[in-house]
Order: sequence, then structure tokens, then C-alpha cells
Amino acid sequence: MELFLLLLSGIAWSVVYIDCIRQGFRAKTYAMPLYALGLNIAWETIYTIHDLLFDVSVQAFVNLAWMCLDAVIVYTYFEFGRREFPERAKKYFVPFSILSFAACAVIQLAFFLAFDPLPAAQYSAFAQNAAMSILFVVMLFRRNSTRGQSMTIAVAKWIGTLAPTVLQGVVWGFNPYIVLMGLVCSVFDILYIILLPKFPKAE
Repeated sequence: MELFLLLLSGIAWSVVYIDCIRQGFRAKTYAMPLYALGLNIAWETIYTIHDLLFDVSVQAFVNLAWMCLDAVIVYTYFEFGRREFPERAKKYFVPFSILSFAACAVIQLAFFLAFDPLPAAQYSAFAQNAAMSILFVVMLFRRNSTRGQSMTIAVAKWIGTLAPTVLQGVVWGFNPYIVLMGLVCSVFDILYIILLPKFPKAE
């Protein structure tokens, strides 16, 4: 059961990242909301470095692969993101974006420094996933179309978070924080899956 859930989560999130890259280049936009992307790549960078230095495991190399995929999504953000900004804010795109990524790194570092590595990774990951699930719904309404988005991303994102929710929140022993945060993720992930077909399809 544990191996199945680990593999399911790893595969599902890899699908999310790969399709985000595909959708981003296809639609000439970024496919993951800014703060979700910032928190995500900061988490992967911190725990990849930590695990490769102090706790080498399969998960460390999975995190490294995710970090590399996320780096490509960051590229699509800086390549295409300016056009998503309001006209009066376009000249601030680069400094604001750098500040946003830096803030996300500080938030993730705060978790890392305040807790032992395992709970830090768990608590920060589920917090950022809850934020990501909400931000995808917000992005759908803001763009008012499926541009840069897909049902593949939506479903894989839901499965990718649901699997570790069951594993870490139930199988490893009941953890109310993980279960509740996982529930928040599932509510908004399912809402996103339901809403996505109702919006105009991107050209």
C-alpha cells in the first residue's frame, strides 16, 4: 500500500509538471499560478538539497526531478507572464516576480528552520498544496478560459495530493493536520475539475 501510494503521487505530480510545461509553451503562458509555483520550487529546492546532503533516498532524486521540471515552468512564467499583468503593472513585472519568488523561499525556509525536517516538509507541502488548489480556481476565473490549463493537470493534481494525504495522514498514523489540509485540497481540486469544462476552451 505504501509503495503504491508513493508511486501514485510521484507519477501524478510528474504528469502535472510535464503538462504544465506543454500547456505553457502551447498557449504561450504559464500554467501554474505564480505563488503556487514559487512555493513549489522553493520547497523542492530546500528538501532536494537537504536530502541529497543528509538523507539520500529515492524521494531525494524524485524531488530533484520535480525541481528541474518546475524550473522549466518558471522559465515559461518569465517568458510569457508579462502579458498577464495589468497594463499599468507591466513595467514592474520582473522586480515584483523576483520579490514574489523570494518571499515564497522565505516562507518555505521558515518551515524548514522551525521544525524537524520531516514535519517541516509535510506541513509546508500540504499548506502550499492547499494554496495551489485555491489559486488554480482563481486563475480559471481570472483568465475566463482554459488557456494554459487542462483536465490532465486538474485530475493529476488531485490524485497527486490525495495519495500522500491517505499515506501520511492515515496509513502512517492519523495526522489531523494532514487529513484536514488534504480535505481542503480535495474540495478545491474537485471544484476545479467540475468548473474547467464550463469555461470557454482556449484556442
